[in-house]
Amino acid sequence: MKRELLNILACPVCKSSPLKMTVDKEEGGEIVEGGLTCQKCGRVYPIEGSIPNMLAHDR
Repeated sequence: MKRELLNILACPVCKSSPLKMTVDKEEGGEIVEGGLTCQKCGRVYPIEGSIPNMLAHDR
C-alpha cells in the first residue's frame, strides 16, 4: 500500500478519517505489513501483502 492512500481512506464503520498507520514491514516505498487504526472507534484494519483489508469485522 502506498502512503498516499492514507489521505483518501476512511473507516468503513464510522466513516472517520484520517486513519492512523502502523508499519511493520516496508519495501520499495510500499507498506507490505502493518495496520490502519480508526482514531474514533478504535477498529484496526490489517495491511497484508501491501493490501489494506478494510472489511468491517466484529470486535
